[in-house]
Amino acid sequence: MGWPTVFVRLTGCPLRCQYCDTAYAFHGGQWQSLDDILAQVASYGAAHVCVTGGEPLAQKNCLALLTRLCDAGYQVSLETSGALDIAGVDARVRRIVDIKTPDSGEQARNRWENLDLLQAQDELKFVICSRSDYEWAREQLQTHQLARRCAVLFSPSAAQVAPAQLADWLLADRLPARFQLQLHKILWGNTPGR
Repeated sequence: MGWPTVFVRLTGCPLRCQYCDTAYAFHGGQWQSLDDILAQVASYGAAHVCVTGGEPLAQKNCLALLTRLCDAGYQVSLETSGALDIAGVDARVRRIVDIKTPDSGEQARNRWENLDLLQAQDELKFVICSRSDYEWAREQLQTHQLARRCAVLFSPSAAQVAPAQLADWLLADRLPARFQLQLHKILWGNTPGR
């Protein structure tokens, strides 16, 4: 967090998380070639690129895009729902994988076998909607020994859990997890393209 980053948002998502803040990415957008996307990314002059969605892995050319971005020398991350297989993702990509909590409404879509594919550079993220979500996530963290695999992030769902409340829970339990906020929303709100 904190590095100037170009976000490439791909359209479409098979999930409907109750807290989704990018429902506009379910439909619409415009078809672009990989060359056009790479040219647009280059125009920003940033070293970091994050491919996100929607669910980027739902797009058939996502894997090729990730590889092309890596080949072009970018530091690339992929934000994925955790509901689709990450096995084909280029090993140079930092994978940020959600684990859907009960209050997301999509817990049954978690693809637990993705955990075995994670590397130290990757991250797991829980979006916390309530105290019961937090307790469930804490249990998963411990049961699956997630902090031994990669960095684990706990992020409050906007308007459902106050950031300070989640921070207090994490501190009280001394969990091996990072507190995460969406910096661009703090700086620019929900302005698209910022």
